[in-house]
Amino acid sequence: MNVLETRRCRWITGLLLGLLVLPAFASKQTVTTDAPLVADSRHERIGELVAQFIQKSHYLHIAVNDDLSSRVMDGYIAELDHNRMYLLASDIEFFEQYRYELDDIVRSKPLDPVFDMYSIYRTRVRERFHFAIAQLDAKPDLSVDEEYKFDRSEAPWADSSADLDELWRLRVKNDVLNLALTDKPWEDAREVLIKRYRRYLKRMDQMKNDDVFEKFMNVFAHTLDPHSSYLSPRNSEEYRIQMSLSYFGIGASLQTEDDYVQIVSIIPGGPAAIDGSLSPKDRITGVAQGVEGDMLDVIGWRLDDVVDLIRGPADTIVRLQIIPAGALPGNGDKIVSLTRGQVRLEEQAAKSDIITVPRDGREWSIGVIVIPSFYRDYRALSNGDKNFTSTTKDVKRLIAELEKQGIDGLIVDLRNNGGGHLTEATALSGLFIDNGPVVQMRNASGRINRLDDPDPVARVAYNGPLAVLTNRFSASASEIFAAAMQDYARGVIIGQKTFGKGTVQNLYSLDQYLQTEDDKGFGQLTLTIGKYYRITGETTQLRGVDPDIILPSPIDAERIGESTRDAALSDDTVQTTRFRAGEPLDSTIDSLIASHSERAKDDPNFQYLMQYIEDNRQTRSRKSVSLNFDTRREQRKASMERALQLENERRLALGLEAVASLEDLEDEDLPDVQLDQAAAIVTDLVILREVAGLPAQTVQVRP
Repeated sequence: MNVLETRRCRWITGLLLGLLVLPAFASKQTVTTDAPLVADSRHERIGELVAQFIQKSHYLHIAVNDDLSSRVMDGYIAELDHNRMYLLASDIEFFEQYRYELDDIVRSKPLDPVFDMYSIYRTRVRERFHFAIAQLDAKPDLSVDEEYKFDRSEAPWADSSADLDELWRLRVKNDVLNLALTDKPWEDAREVLIKRYRRYLKRMDQMKNDDVFEKFMNVFAHTLDPHSSYLSPRNSEEYRIQMSLSYFGIGASLQTEDDYVQIVSIIPGGPAAIDGSLSPKDRITGVAQGVEGDMLDVIGWRLDDVVDLIRGPADTIVRLQIIPAGALPGNGDKIVSLTRGQVRLEEQAAKSDIITVPRDGREWSIGVIVIPSFYRDYRALSNGDKNFTSTTKDVKRLIAELEKQGIDGLIVDLRNNGGGHLTEATALSGLFIDNGPVVQMRNASGRINRLDDPDPVARVAYNGPLAVLTNRFSASASEIFAAAMQDYARGVIIGQKTFGKGTVQNLYSLDQYLQTEDDKGFGQLTLTIGKYYRITGETTQLRGVDPDIILPSPIDAERIGESTRDAALSDDTVQTTRFRAGEPLDSTIDSLIASHSERAKDDPNFQYLMQYIEDNRQTRSRKSVSLNFDTRREQRKASMERALQLENERRLALGLEAVASLEDLEDEDLPDVQLDQAAAIVTDLVILREVAGLPAQTVQVRP
């Protein structure tokens, strides 16, 4: 469990697809392309400090030696070219000279070899995409029976450029075929692919020294275990924002479109929304600071460089030069002046809803609280702000609102919740139990600490029928909460086995240990310092939390989860701690399973989900595709027909009108089968409690 859990997937996706305009001091930096990639003294100082932290503070006290160096080398090569489509066998052989030197490099030597390896990789990438563009000079023959093997992660490295040429000839042909299957003419497909390949080349040329260093240091940290990581100064700020759900900026989501930075959406309540001058699809061509600052042309810039210019402290002015959405050529730009202010990311906060379940002539109201992450704004809290953002505070408020509406039962939806602050996991648990321990933690020295409900005198916020909905992406803090509810017999866990992350991380701000004369900073290190255990003494590490009632999920647990990671820490147990649990739910769960099983047999949505999962499993098992247009067209046709058949079988069973095409469903919301099943199960639980006349919560002492 992460004391400050890294939510990397979400904000990295933001960087690539639609980064938020975020706070920090603006800098008038210039953008360089195709610049030499070299290490600087900052990187060497960071590497030396990280090596010290690893040896002193990591849970396993891992030695930074030749064995670790060898594993880092394998990880770095996999990070650069996991599918073996760029590097040659001779490149790998050249890299071998550094296999047992990376530990020394990180501890005390120049990082030049790391950058040399990346430079070779970048050269190979350029060669491949220039080759790909040249392949588009002639239309490929899509009538030939050939296969494209898209999974090469275990294949031998190519011996020559000619071998890579053949691999890339097939890749380009597959790209063309994919567009041809959408009825795109050759000339249009060619134009699309040329732009795509050139865009990739441009991103590669815009890589910076810090990007390469962060990539390598992350590999170094991940070699210790999957959850230790290094974040550059820029990404450290992104992380802080994800944990606080607020920032100071203009409140717009951005993405790159060709050479332009384009507005994707305006965040409600932010400065841009209040001003009303910006709209989705507006393109930003220039950025200036203050009322009189020079306007910098940002066409062709990296997205995050443009973000750096738009960022700034509260109550400062930024001016944007905009091409309005839909503007005709020659109509001219406009200048928009905005005052930066606080923006709250409400869409990432906990939300509530009510599902109505008809049963026995009555409609039961089942409350649902969706928790995307365990967030807390520690900066606001440390500044004395009583309104600091907090998962527990939000959920407590939502529970009160739902109870005012008269809910009969409650679902806490933790699907896809990858974790967050440990404090929030224990505090949230306290909303549903009277008091007592929530989780145990063991540090590197073997000492075990018990973390209790942080507010034991507060009243339970909700003591009615409860279910926790999980899937394979429910991890860390989510697992602490789900395990506590299960161990206290406080609620029923429904869904899929959770991720299996039972390790504790601490965040080290490297700026506290190093000093610099500039404002670049040193970033942060997240290091695994312990493991956590359930109050029963069992661990969730590798094992996850097993649901009381299993629901089918399209997420493949054999491909995703802690148990699939090479460097994952082992599982073990500790002693049970004393806690007061509710009456065992075994017989209740047996009854709920029986009712659910009978209901599922006749539920068209449930049966549809089961078949969808099976079809997906068969599709995922393929490692290659045909490059014959007619063959692929027939396969695609059969796949579409199969999907349409399943959909219409579902619709007819529900008494709905069949559709002629899947395109007719574009504006139709598909049912959330897992949530609907969970609501039905909670309704069963409500009825059982009413029939039995059970009190809200009973307790017993366990040793």
